[in-house]
Amino acid sequence: MAHKISGECVSCGSCAASCPVEAISEGKDRYEIDAEKCVDCGSCAEACPVTAIEK
Repeated sequence: MAHKISGECVSCGSCAASCPVEAISEGKDRYEIDAEKCVDCGSCAEACPVTAIEK
């Protein structure tokens, strides 16, 4: 199951920079994770400074 970015996202880009499969992109209101590309490694959650990424 892919990780998800909550409304707590501050659009800093840390998650996208840490994603090894480039599954994260900037969305309209916050960054978004492409569930088809996500390999569920957790790198994005570790990089998020506001803990806006959850399983």
